[in-house]
Amino acid sequence: MVDAHRTFVIVGAGLAGAKAAETLRSEGFTGRVILIGDEREHPYERPPLSKGYLAGKEERESVFVHEPSWYAASDIELHLGQPAVHLDRDAKKVVLGDGTALPYDKLLLATGAEPRRLDIPGTELVGVHHLRRLSHAERLRKALAGLGRDNGHLLIAGAGWIGLEVAAAARGYGAEVTVIEPAPTPLHAVLGPEVGRLFADLHTEHGVRFHFGSHLTEIVGHDGMVLAARTDDGEEHPAHAVLAAIGAAPRTALAETSGLALVDREHGGGIAVDASLRTSDPDVYAVGDVAAAHHPVLGARLRVEHWANALNGGPAAARAMLGQEVSYDRVPYFFSDQYDVGLEYSGYAPAGGYDQVLIRGDAGKREFIAFWLSDGRVLAGMNVNVWDVTEDIQALIRSKAPVDREKLADPSIPLSALVPAEGA
Repeated sequence: MVDAHRTFVIVGAGLAGAKAAETLRSEGFTGRVILIGDEREHPYERPPLSKGYLAGKEERESVFVHEPSWYAASDIELHLGQPAVHLDRDAKKVVLGDGTALPYDKLLLATGAEPRRLDIPGTELVGVHHLRRLSHAERLRKALAGLGRDNGHLLIAGAGWIGLEVAAAARGYGAEVTVIEPAPTPLHAVLGPEVGRLFADLHTEHGVRFHFGSHLTEIVGHDGMVLAARTDDGEEHPAHAVLAAIGAAPRTALAETSGLALVDREHGGGIAVDASLRTSDPDVYAVGDVAAAHHPVLGARLRVEHWANALNGGPAAARAMLGQEVSYDRVPYFFSDQYDVGLEYSGYAPAGGYDQVLIRGDAGKREFIAFWLSDGRVLAGMNVNVWDVTEDIQALIRSKAPVDREKLADPSIPLSALVPAEGA
């Protein structure tokens, strides 16, 4: 009966928000649940936008978290296509763009992130793309199909995960692809030069051209259409479409204007939350791409922009809002598919934070596990075309124990045999 008179509001109708709403109901909350999203689409998952859906291998309907009818059946109130524009923490209400004021007892901010924009001439031209929303993926998918038919060129600014996945999708359509990247290898800040070079080789074998060590300075067009792009080393690259894949920024405007504690951009940005995903306001929580959470196992404050964080963080936040004891300690995890390569990455190994990269298996055949080590301890592991090892990799990370490097590099020794027994 207490719950029936309470209102929980979730701002952000993505995967994290939808899973939080689902968990509130599955945990028995009988009060009012309001889910606010600034897109008109029902909540959907983002990985297909750069993978299966973009490549034309999955249908549009496959991206949605729930059937549209599920929300009414679960008594979830949806406010779609209506952004939250103001948070009044004193009055405990959220104001929408149309002026509607929604009161809350507990509030969850799951506002996500937005793509960083190129700040160069020519970004207003037709054919300049970003990839964050379903509408972006729909537009880009049509563009890639057209480039493939017409032998057109896609230029990608940024060789991170999104840039590489889109490059693979574009080559699948037959488009010509050039990637401009300031660093010396793809994924340089995430994987380091040793493993980054393996991805450069993979994409080069599939016809992608890389231009490392340079920045995009101008997009050149004619009659409003993209024709080429220029870099700061004086080169001009043919392009009929351009994708800006230069990262994303957390959407913290509501938190900032309402005075919630934030993390500065130099340390990853986002809304500061504790291990229970609670902000500096005890009635306000944050989760997903926007949340910079203290990780109780890794001993660092992290902002993780990956699917698994939304999938698992949403339910954790919901339970914390219900007053349950929560310590969100999931090891960061993500996956990627590029051509015939599938991979999973677990852990956290920032640049400068590790002293060795160890390869277990055959990197040449792209069947291996890469480990990032510090003083013999596993910080992160990435399995490439090697499966059913994520649990063991994460156990090695959680143990924080030094491992025998020779055994770690030996594929004949099961990883499970290297995980210390509890209490050892």
